[in-house]
Amino acid sequence: MTDPSHPPASGPPDDARPARTGAPLGAIDRAFAGLARATVALRWPLIALWLVLAVAVPQLLPSLSSQIRSQNADFLPSGTPSLHGAQLAAPFQSRTALSTVLVAGRASSPLTAADDARLTRVESTLARDRAVLDVRDQGISRDGRARRVLIEFRSGLRFDNAEKTFTRLRGVWGSSATPGGLRMHLAGRLAQSVDKRTQDAHNRSLTSQLSILFILTLLLVVFRAALAPFITLIPAGLSVLIAGPLIGAAAEAGVEVSGLTQILLTVIVLGAGTDYGLFLIYRVREEMARGSDARTATTFALSRVGETITFSAACVIFALLSVVLADFGLYRGLGPGLAIGIAVVLLAGLTLLPALLAVFGRAAFWPSRPRPGHQYRGAWGGVAARVVGRPRGTLLIGLAVFVGLALALLAYKPAGFGAENAPTGSDSAQGDQLLKAHFPLAARNPTNVIFRLRTPVWADPAPLAAMQRGLQGSVPFTSVVGPLNPNGVALTPAQLIALHDRLGAPQALGAGGRGRRPVAGVTARLLAAYRAESQFISADGRTVQAYVTLRAGDPASTEALHAVPEQRQAVDAVAASIGASDHGETGEAPVAYDVSQISTRDLRRIVPVVLAIIALLLAVLLRSLVAPLYLIVSVGLSYLAALGLAIVVFIGLGGDAGLNFVLPFFMFVFLMALGSDYNILVMTRIREEAHSWPLPEAVRRAIAATGGTVTSAGLVLAGTFAVLTATGDSQAQEIGLGLAAGILLDTFLVRTLLIPSAVVIIGRWNWWPSQLARRPDRSHNPGRDGPPGLDSP
Repeated sequence: MTDPSHPPASGPPDDARPARTGAPLGAIDRAFAGLARATVALRWPLIALWLVLAVAVPQLLPSLSSQIRSQNADFLPSGTPSLHGAQLAAPFQSRTALSTVLVAGRASSPLTAADDARLTRVESTLARDRAVLDVRDQGISRDGRARRVLIEFRSGLRFDNAEKTFTRLRGVWGSSATPGGLRMHLAGRLAQSVDKRTQDAHNRSLTSQLSILFILTLLLVVFRAALAPFITLIPAGLSVLIAGPLIGAAAEAGVEVSGLTQILLTVIVLGAGTDYGLFLIYRVREEMARGSDARTATTFALSRVGETITFSAACVIFALLSVVLADFGLYRGLGPGLAIGIAVVLLAGLTLLPALLAVFGRAAFWPSRPRPGHQYRGAWGGVAARVVGRPRGTLLIGLAVFVGLALALLAYKPAGFGAENAPTGSDSAQGDQLLKAHFPLAARNPTNVIFRLRTPVWADPAPLAAMQRGLQGSVPFTSVVGPLNPNGVALTPAQLIALHDRLGAPQALGAGGRGRRPVAGVTARLLAAYRAESQFISADGRTVQAYVTLRAGDPASTEALHAVPEQRQAVDAVAASIGASDHGETGEAPVAYDVSQISTRDLRRIVPVVLAIIALLLAVLLRSLVAPLYLIVSVGLSYLAALGLAIVVFIGLGGDAGLNFVLPFFMFVFLMALGSDYNILVMTRIREEAHSWPLPEAVRRAIAATGGTVTSAGLVLAGTFAVLTATGDSQAQEIGLGLAAGILLDTFLVRTLLIPSAVVIIGRWNWWPSQLARRPDRSHNPGRDGPPGLDSP
């Protein structure tokens, strides 16, 4: 095998072949050269191994989708106020938190006796289903046209098997004709999540397809070759197939994962994997243009960029792993899960990709094969020359642009999750329409207020009236549905106690027709209202709850999120007035507020950790304590500018009430980590060239050589994130656009303009305290002397 530190003996004469410059191979470079030689020698077994893994791993390990946790409240730490409220509400959810609502109704007439009999049979059948724990009737609507039934599931139900369960349950009434005009649907959050999960599976598939199509199209334009785009993408594609089950296995071991992990995994692995592929393939093509054969070019290229690729991936991996320090479980699971994906694609980039390049050789670049003596410089050579000629002006203009965008942060406001509607036309969407038509607003998407009393209400009902008056008179609330007006039907405390004395606890009036038989002296209307009390009074009578409508608006809105402190103060006051021993509030707005607070706290905690990790890795890679400082500042400034741009787009132009509060966190972690990729590629090449050329010339040559790589890689990564804007929900769209904008700013301004300007201005102090900082910055005539520095450090 040819020594990778020297040009091959064959090929065009030296005056026809561009001179190879750079420092001699160090210990790390030699290690990667050894890896490259082994990879080239074992190319066929390595390709076979990766293909076997791509087939076997998904068969042997659990799928990622089987481990998804859907609700944001699932990721809250213990002690969170909204989680405490949910725990207080446990008596109303029996022994499981997973439940859904069956709603049956007619559009324009009251329910008939036949409807009632039909629903009774359906309830009895549902109660016998292996996945169902309990079925509880929640009463008839005030207009008599609809009835709600609560279905609670056993603890074995998970989101990965809920779709089959819901299909089976819906078949109970869908298998035979319902009496004319009667409609039955499953509704509520769980039903929405199940139907949305089906839609999300389609969106994930579409995201993958669009990402692959975008990457292939861009790579075809970049390489002007038929095979190179596929060779670049194959390692990333196989990595997606392997990483998903590995994350699923990690989730079984305790790592928390969400649907966002599954969506971002495809984007991150395809984008980052393609970037690492571009780093290597561009250098291989450059070496082939010097006259090297495919195997020699691959070996030399990996010896030079293997360290770059590894440290680039390490920045992303360690930045993602740092989020295990977060309190919000969604972040804790997202980081390690995606770090597994990056680790897999790194291994593929260092082994599978070189093996493929060694097999295909120059054919990979057909029909535009690398020609000996040809230099791939593009437009960046001229841009680099202008940057080197006017570094201070370039730096000042760039800083002005970034600071201007960052000033938009003054208008930053966190927003809620946004309304998560059921997919249009789905069964849950039709169920929600029935609920909306016949039941109070507070009962459809309630904010729950829960009180734990010292004395059962069956012995002392006075707190019920005081609670109802207190909540109804509180400024944050506009309406209240509770024990004294279940489903809009008024009950007095005396009526409630009389019904309890005669019928027992409302929970005893369950499915299968119990409690629906006529009771002497009790009207059907009162009987139906009492059955609905199981939503509001626990069996022991010591826990009561009410559904409140927020004056701030929809519980998913930004206004409702910001009103939560006022709501909690009002609930505190009511609890004190009725002598409650404990109390709480839960629902969409309280959960969103708690997540927002925790997210902000997590960001403050993790920022210094990520900065320190990336700075340390850059210092080791560049053998410098100076360069990492301004490189970190540059990525931070790029982050602030991108966040400012997102505020301009979504709040200023789009009219949104605020930015989804997870966006600043995700943008920081990903832009700091992924932005460092281009830092590393550019700075390592400048350092390599600086061993042979004066620093301004080294900068010009490095930017000319890497500008195309950085541009292509940035467009690939930004494009894959931008795909989320076409396939994801509002949260994914904000994340996708924010990250895409940050990457493009980083690609076209920071890495190729601001950083080169800073390097030229700082001079040889860039490399302090390494030996390169002490070398004289001498001029050089390559035509006369040949490149210096090949034989001496």
